[in-house]
Parts: sequence; structure tokens; C-alpha cells
Amino acid sequence: MSNSAALAKELTVGEVSDRSGVPASTLRYYDREGLIHSRRTSGNQRRYARDTLRRVAFIRASQRVGIPLADIREALCLLPEGRTPTEEDWVQVSERWRSELARRINLLLRLQSKLTDCIGCGCLSLEKCALVNPCDVLGEVGPGAGGLQF
Repeated sequence: MSNSAALAKELTVGEVSDRSGVPASTLRYYDREGLIHSRRTSGNQRRYARDTLRRVAFIRASQRVGIPLADIREALCLLPEGRTPTEEDWVQVSERWRSELARRINLLLRLQSKLTDCIGCGCLSLEKCALVNPCDVLGEVGPGAGGLQF
């Protein structure tokens, strides 16, 4: 394929947005963050390779299950330059993320079971509250706000 034919198959940010359902502002953010890549035309407009659509789908699916962008970027960086994620890539990445997701789910389930008690109590005591200070973990950390994590 000639260089001009390859350029003709590039997509504008609007076209990527329309086809992916992702707002153009989000695509520009992904570009700035190195999750997707564009080239600039002589008029300083972004142009994306068609395989960007697959990368965007990968990013959105990852976000949908709660994976932070930093982890998504790390996974995409493991791919050879210019290659979009394949089904095998998704299987490998999802296996890496599975244990972290299980940990988060367990935490949310524990919090959910405590939520009714907390709403009923209303105290939000740092010493006793099952949501703010489960199992008095803050007592083990010591003084200061270093142990609060939400």
C-alpha cells in the first residue's frame, strides 16, 4: 500500500468519535496520555490510523470493569509498537487484572454489608465506624490521616 493510500484510510477525531461512541474530548485526552496515537496534518489536525478504533474499544472495556487508566496504559505499552490488542492480548491482560478485580469486589461486598448499619447509626466515628475504620485499622496505623483510603 502506498503512503498516500495509507493516509487516505486515516480517520479524523470526529470519525473516531462517531464510530466508537467516545467523545472527541476524551479521545484527545487519551492521545495526550499516550493511550492512543495520532499524527498531525500540516493544518495541525489529528489523524488516527483505523486500528485506533480497536485500541479505544480495549480502553473502554477495561474502564467498564474498573481498571484505572494507568494500568490500561501499562498493558498497552506491552504490545509491540503500532499493534492493536488482539483477542489473545485481552485474555492475557484480563488474567493479570482478575485478582485485583476480585479484591475490589470483596471489599465492596464487605462495605455493602456494613452500609445499612452505618446509615442506621449515623455516627461515622473514626474509632467505631465499620465503613470509615473497618476492624480499627486506623488504630494500628497511628495518628494522622495516612491510613484513610477510599
